Amino acid sequence: MNTQAIHRVSHEIKRRRLDVLRVVDITPRMRRITLGGPELAGFISLGSDDHVKLMFPQNAVEQTALESPGFNIKGDGPQPAMRDYTPRRYNLDTGELDIDFVLHGDGPASTWAAQAAPGQHLYIGGPRGSMIVPDMFDSYLLIGDETALPAIGRRLEELPAGRRVLAVIEIDNPAERQALHSAAEVEVIWVVRGRDDLLETVRNLKLPGGTLYSFVATETKLSRQLRRVLLDTHKVDEAFLKAVGYWRAEGSEED
Repeated sequence: MNTQAIHRVSHEIKRRRLDVLRVVDITPRMRRITLGGPELAGFISLGSDDHVKLMFPQNAVEQTALESPGFNIKGDGPQPAMRDYTPRRYNLDTGELDIDFVLHGDGPASTWAAQAAPGQHLYIGGPRGSMIVPDMFDSYLLIGDETALPAIGRRLEELPAGRRVLAVIEIDNPAERQALHSAAEVEVIWVVRGRDDLLETVRNLKLPGGTLYSFVATETKLSRQLRRVLLDTHKVDEAFLKAVGYWRAEGSEED
């Protein structure tokens, strides 16, 4: 395998029972929950936009099934609600894993995060694999909303000096801006939902020069539209473009 090309690495899937160690509000709507415990040993996440499955049992039957030694994520029987989240940071030396949650008021993950406190625990599974993007690009274009901020923030922290990054991030209101750290040269454009138009903002961008890697993660339909703008208007290299839907708007249809 050419490790200087974008490639995928698979990992052993393991269910882990982790303890809540800390709860910190990054912004009014973004809460960072630090997990840890003996079962974090061996955890691996090699890609900045990896995802783990978080498990949220909704009743005693699902809780009992989840705690069973024979529990299988894809098995028959009761299954807890599961949601995909990016490992924002992990450190096996200190035994910590950070997960950032958007507190949007409904859904099993947001509801759990809103009441989470040290001493509670959470089951996770994965990551199933990692998409490795080697340090072979001059510049990066990172586009996303709050759900993509953990992946964008992690990518920025992993980039070395000498790289240029343009990040375009849609947020609910100006209070949701958060500090983003990087050794790279970074420009961040904050797009406020309802006041600014993300699609139009991206259409009017001046992209950084050199070999460019582009990453898009927003609502599913919007991600497809942004992908077309990048390909048709900005003529980015499709081989170096990843556009994914991190969530689906209520009532939206696949097309």
